[in-house]
Amino acid sequence: MKRERRNFDKEFKMMVVNLVSSGKPTKEVAEELGIKPDLVRRWRREHEQYQEGSFSGQGNTNMTDEQKEIARLRKALLDAQEERDILKKAVSIFSKNDGKFSSS
Repeated sequence: MKRERRNFDKEFKMMVVNLVSSGKPTKEVAEELGIKPDLVRRWRREHEQYQEGSFSGQGNTNMTDEQKEIARLRKALLDAQEERDILKKAVSIFSKNDGKFSSS
């Protein structure tokens, strides 16, 4: 039987982070709310790293400006490599000597 994935809103995650930050043990907070302690630790770590930008939702990762630029450049590089590979194949197809235009 497949378990349904639970979604938590930003307010709930912030409440959990605030409870842990106030000194309550992670395990205790997790047990009270019916979630795994690993999830609480991950939310706390994300909040410490991104502060107000944390918990953007729906699997969207929070990235710094430098990380966004790196991701954009990687995508551009992959696009350029694909174009190059296509052009290489086209050149090899059109440059084949099939004997039709030879002067023999």
